[in-house]
Amino acid sequence: MRRLVLLSLATAFLGLNGCAYRLGPSNGESAGTRSIQVNPFENKTVEPRLIEAVSFALRRQLQQDGTYTLNSQNEGDIVLGGTIVSYERHSLSFQSRDVLTPRDYRLTITAQVTARDRVSGKLLLDKKLTGHSDIRIGGDLASAERQALPLIAADLARNATALLVDGTW
Repeated sequence: MRRLVLLSLATAFLGLNGCAYRLGPSNGESAGTRSIQVNPFENKTVEPRLIEAVSFALRRQLQQDGTYTLNSQNEGDIVLGGTIVSYERHSLSFQSRDVLTPRDYRLTITAQVTARDRVSGKLLLDKKLTGHSDIRIGGDLASAERQALPLIAADLARNATALLVDGTW
């Protein structure tokens, strides 16, 4: 009898929780009603290839999310852009027999991301966001960083997209 009561309570609880889930965008708009244009970012760092990686990751993440339609003809309702302000490498761990030689790094990219309404000019988003990834150095630091760059840009894009689609503006 006790199992039956617990089972019915669990079923009722799960049924009530299931009603709270909502499909589609979480900002109250219908998917695809507004469009977004991703402008190339300005790179204030000495690291090359960051602009392409960040722009590609942002476009991909926005398409995957589906809240906004991606517009590439300079006619988006929302214009997204920004400046890459830093690219940093921090040592996480060191070689077991050499405490001066790093074995693992954390790579971090920081960008000042802005989103503006094209018609009103209202600033919708102006925030410094970061993306990071940890890498293990094999034989070549440069190739390890090159392989990690899409991961870092994707993390930054996820953070920016989450703010854009869940924004309270």
